[in-house]
Amino acid sequence: MKIRPLYDRVVVRRNEEEQTTAGGIVLPGSAKEKPNQGEVLAVGDGKLLENGELRPVGVKVGDNVIFGQYSGNSVKLDGEEVIILNESEIFGVVEG
Repeated sequence: MKIRPLYDRVVVRRNEEEQTTAGGIVLPGSAKEKPNQGEVLAVGDGKLLENGELRPVGVKVGDNVIFGQYSGNSVKLDGEEVIILNESEIFGVVEG
């Protein structure tokens, strides 16, 4: 998959959905919530500031990030669903 997001946008692949609950109950597809974590696949060059400087994006390819459940726009690329988010829609990077 080749994509280059513009400005401060980030392309994220959602992590796999949980198939069972902690108690062992199998959830049907309609009952599952979409996960709000994913892996960064591509990052734009950064945000263009009013003074003309380019501020780089605070995440890098390969980072696992947390974002809002309804954030970004879902797009299908090469048969795979990815999300394009603004950097401001990312809450944090999961470390460790």
